[in-house]
Amino acid sequence: MKIKVADTVINLYFIIICLLIAMPFVLVISISLSSEDSLHQFGYQFLPKEWSLEAYRIVFEKPEPLIRGYGVTIAITVIGTVLSLFMTALMAYPISRSDFRYQRPLTFYVFFTMLFNGGLIPFYILMTQYLHLKNSLAALIIPAVMSPFNIMIMKGFLDKISREIIESAKVDGAKEYRIFFTIILPLSTPALATLGLFISFGYWNEWFNALLFIDNDKYVPLQLLLVRILSQAEFLANSPMAEAADKLKFAQFPTLTVRMAMAIVASGPMLVIFPFFQKYFVKGLTVGSLKG
Repeated sequence: MKIKVADTVINLYFIIICLLIAMPFVLVISISLSSEDSLHQFGYQFLPKEWSLEAYRIVFEKPEPLIRGYGVTIAITVIGTVLSLFMTALMAYPISRSDFRYQRPLTFYVFFTMLFNGGLIPFYILMTQYLHLKNSLAALIIPAVMSPFNIMIMKGFLDKISREIIESAKVDGAKEYRIFFTIILPLSTPALATLGLFISFGYWNEWFNALLFIDNDKYVPLQLLLVRILSQAEFLANSPMAEAADKLKFAQFPTLTVRMAMAIVASGPMLVIFPFFQKYFVKGLTVGSLKG
């Protein structure tokens, strides 16, 4: 009886936690489906007082830039995630091997980069003047390919793989590359899926590097595109230099609802993908933890 009561309490606790987590997202959906006037009159409501699709009409009014932005974001997310996972695993594997001669200095080197960085101005000069990556997809992919935090997480997972497996493969004549590709990577699926989820979220939400390095509309990702749409509307509504017709038009711009509609449009695909990685995500968090 005591066990059942304890289980019930625990289940109720987590149900409440899940509802509290879901409530803000439900509120965002509700606001995006409300009319701007009802929001000003009644405030935010979980059930809209007055339903309206005006925010989505505005967001999809010009679909060509939006479709192009989706294409850029999908491209950098897929390419960046695959490349980042591969490079992270390549770096984490040798520093997880106790028989690797330079394990300690390389591990310290990776950890040291978590504490300091070169700063924004040297980063901008490196990307534009030396690497010449301005206005290219590479400018959105390369900066996030190698993360010291992800490398240390991956190292923590690989540390738990039995060394006997590697030794037995060597006895059978397998070389290091074959061990890595046929044994280590398949065993690392939970960690790779977990890190892949974090990395893909980072690439999907990328806008700061695009703000720095992208001037060509052809390479503008989705997040930056949506920010520009909203910023332009607010500027035209408040700028004294704008024409009277534009000011009147954008003064009535439904800012609150459009913001929420943009959030749904930008985050929707990732919310659909997440459940498919949930089992790997939970396992990766439990077995890939760092040692103290």
